Amino acid sequence: MSTVIEQAVRARLVASAPRMESVPATLRYDRRDPFAVQMAFPAQAALEGVEVAWAFSRELLTAGMDEPAGVGDVRVRPFGYDRTVVEFHAPEGVAMVHVRTSEVRRFLQRAQHLVPAGCEHRFLDLDRDLAELLRDAR
Repeated sequence: MSTVIEQAVRARLVASAPRMESVPATLRYDRRDPFAVQMAFPAQAALEGVEVAWAFSRELLTAGMDEPAGVGDVRVRPFGYDRTVVEFHAPEGVAMVHVRTSEVRRFLQRAQHLVPAGCEHRFLDLDRDLAELLRDAR
């Protein structure tokens, strides 16, 4: 059984200009990091010209589809009938993307089959994580 789920989505980049540009993005879930999801954007979609990936709570993504959620670097909220807005706050500014809520729900359902919500602690490998911390501290 695979431990990673990846799903391509189309994100509509909301810019200060009146038009909205569609960019590819990938939602990713890895049961080795059971509390988090990632949203990655390819180099051509990023200002710096390198792939950008944001990691944030799976619970935040779930909650944000139904009501505004988040107060930090990543905020999620519903928009209209079938859109979810994900805002990424960085020192350089704010990036805001619209994603189809149906795509986000499908992704989260797949993640739910891999690691049921509330059972994330069962998939933590504290020995491996501690070994990595100690190795990195040398």
